[in-house]
Formats: sequence, structure tokens, C-alpha cells
Amino acid sequence: MTGLHTADQVRAAEAAVLARTREGALMQRAATGLATVCLRLAGRGAGLRVVLLVGAGGNGGDALWAGSFLARRGAAVTALLLDPDRAHPAGLAGLRRAGGRVVRDVAAAGLDRADLVLDGITGISGRGGLRPAAADAVSRAVAGPGLLVAVDVPSGVDADTGAVAGEAFPAQHTVTFGAVKPGLVVGRGRGYAGRVHLVDLGLDLPAPSARQLTDAEVADLLPDPGSGDDKYSQGVVGVHAGSATYPGAAVLCTGAALRTRPGLVRYAGSAVDGVRAAWPEAIVTDGRPADAGRVQAWVVGPGAGTDDEAQAALAEVLATDLPVLVDADALTLLARSPELVRGRAAATVLTPHDREFTRFGWDLGADRIGATRAAAADLGVTVLLKGDATVVADADGTTFVNGTGTPWLATAGTGDVLSGVVGALLATGLPAVEAAAAGAHLHGRAGQLAAAAGPLIASDVVAQLPAAVHLLRTGA
Repeated sequence: MTGLHTADQVRAAEAAVLARTREGALMQRAATGLATVCLRLAGRGAGLRVVLLVGAGGNGGDALWAGSFLARRGAAVTALLLDPDRAHPAGLAGLRRAGGRVVRDVAAAGLDRADLVLDGITGISGRGGLRPAAADAVSRAVAGPGLLVAVDVPSGVDADTGAVAGEAFPAQHTVTFGAVKPGLVVGRGRGYAGRVHLVDLGLDLPAPSARQLTDAEVADLLPDPGSGDDKYSQGVVGVHAGSATYPGAAVLCTGAALRTRPGLVRYAGSAVDGVRAAWPEAIVTDGRPADAGRVQAWVVGPGAGTDDEAQAALAEVLATDLPVLVDADALTLLARSPELVRGRAAATVLTPHDREFTRFGWDLGADRIGATRAAAADLGVTVLLKGDATVVADADGTTFVNGTGTPWLATAGTGDVLSGVVGALLATGLPAVEAAAAGAHLHGRAGQLAAAAGPLIASDVVAQLPAAVHLLRTGA
């Protein structure tokens, strides 16, 4: 599991190390790790043309010390000082001793022929967009041929939220120190961070503010059936989805549940012909959820409409003592009657996209983690906020940020698939926050497999779910 730590948590842990080590030792450790990653990415040191974009303070110091390390390995290193009066003195002296060049004019930096550009402009303390001089340097770096590497956090990206308020450094790689910051994996920051590399500084960190699951951890939540299992012991999930207008939602949701885990899927709704034709393995009932028979969790809402019949079905499943996943049309209905879930004893998972989220009157803003936590606490439920980096939060503040997926998943019906996946995991008895986080991870892996050959449709994701489970278990 990857722990995500805020800037304040990292700074406090660093302060404890700084108090017991010689001055500059921690920065040297970070810079050595940074330079090592750069050498690995570049594949060489000798003859490598490196430009450092150097701001004030420690982030610029990290870049300067890494530059001195690279210069001693044969690289031609130029530091562009964007705030000359506040450049890190020891780092600057170290670069000069190693033979590095220092300039103040962006035109003299050689960004148009650099092999590698290091962003040491602001770091984790930066707030807001880049200043004009820095933005100009970044624009030239992007136009040039160099590999773009951010130091700790891409400048212009909020380390805690991933918010990008103006111009920012679009890194292809980010080398972060001590811990992975939330802003590298959520919000717009995820797109600016590129591939994230962690340099372990040996910090004594507190409990992370959020977590990312690994493939192996999700695989552990999907154990193989044993010799004593039967179709009822594997988890029975009920699906109330689809309508005459949107029968595909029922087909996709039911298929995803079947392909994920449970021994039995019971469908109850008005799209019976489509579900029966697509999935003869499902038990199909033309009627209300109460007519479906015994289940261990419910999925309600995808494509089901917002009429009185849909409202009654939602109220019916929420009145049970079973875990319930609420999605799509049912979210629209629930936003009008949130009292249906306030104080509900059984687990409830809401899976909104941004527009559905705001229908509840919740402020989304730039801090997606904070907004998801606040929503979960407000209703006492688990909230899965869909997005490029899906955020899952429980009412007690337990939070996961999903690290899988592909932009190709932004297509009709994939949300219905996700609902079926998470519903299946709820039916196995997993805690709601784990079922939601694991389901998002598995759904993302299936999307990546489906997108390997190009554009995908939602049914491709359903088809890839068994292969995705295999991938989680074996790595291949």
C-alpha cells in the first residue's frame, strides 16, 4: 500500500531528522536520490546536457546539489537562477565547484538543446501559478527536446490537493522525497506529475492522510473459492438497474457483477429481456427488488429512471439491513431525499461523478479528497467520487485514491460497469470502503486492458474483468 502524506506531515518528519543530523545531510540525501533517478532515466551521465530551473529555497537547493552530482558524472549542467538573490548558497557553491555553469538569462540557458530539464522552482511550499519569468522558462523547456523532471512536486501544483491555479510545470517524471504527496496522484496534479518516483529519506512518518492500493492487496481481497464454497457462499448481489429507455445499463451492471466475483446475481427490474438474453447465468425477475429473493448486497440506480417507481425501489432497498450501492439515477433521487441514508445502519456506497456530487449541495472545489471526506461525513456513508483519479472516503475519514485507469474509460456505460464490480465485492462481505476502493482499482485495470488495442466501449471492460483479476494475482 502506498501512503499519501501531506506537505505538513512531511515537513514535520523532516524537522525531526534535521534536528539530529548535520546541516545539509538530508538535502544531500534527497539530491543524490534525485540525480540517481535522472541518470537511470537518461541512460548516461557523460555528455548529458542538463538545465536546472532554480527557484528560491530548499527546492532549488535540491536541484543544485543534484546538478553538482550530475556534473561530476560528466554532464554539462547549467543552472538558470529565477530568483538570484535567494538561490540556495551552499547548493550554488557546490554546483560551481563541480564545474556547473550559472546563468540568469533564460535565453542563455540552452533549453532548446537540453537533454534533461530539472524543475526546482517552488516545491511543496508553492502556492498558485508560476510567476511570469518562471512560466517563460517552463514554456521554453516544454518546447525543447529535454526530458522534463520535477523535483519533489511540479512547480505550480498544490502538493496536498493537486490544484493547478495557473501555469505549472508539466513533468514527464516527478522525483518526490520522503513520501508521495496527494497532489501528485489526484486532481489536475496527477496529469502534471507524470510517472512518480519515490526517494526514501528514512523519515518517521505518521499515519498517511490517504492510501493507494496495490495489485497484490486487491488480489488478497479476491480469494479463490474453496472446496466448501457454493454459489450462495460466494456472495449474492441484487441489481435494480435499467429501464425501457436504458436497458444497456442493466446489461452492463449485471454482467460486471457476474464477471467479478459472486456465485449468484439476481436481477430485478424492467429490462428483463435484455438481461436474460445477455446473461443467462443471472436469475431474472420482472418486478420490484423485494421480488428478487435473498441477496447479500444491492446495486440500485443505473439507467433506472427517476419516476415514482424508481423512487419506491430506492426506498425499498435502503430500508433493508443490507449493503447498498447507489448510483446514477438513484443518486438524483437521493439528492432530493438524503434522509433515506442518514443514520442508516447498513453500509451505503454512493458513486457520483462531479455533477451528481454537486446535486447534494456539496462544494467540490479543487480539493477532491477534502470534498469527498466531507460528503461521506455529512451523510454517514462511503463516497466514491469518480474521476481521472477516483477518490473513496468513508464517514470516519478513511480515504483511498485510485491509481489505475485510463482516459479511455470516459465513455458511456463504464460507470454502470463500476457499480456492478463494487456491488459484487460488497456482497462478499468486504467493508464498504475496501469494496469501493478495490472495485475502482479492478475496474481501472480492466479498462487499461480493454484500451490496449485502442478505443474501448463499456462491454469491453466487462469482458476484460477476468483477465484483470488474473493480472492482479500474477502480475501478468
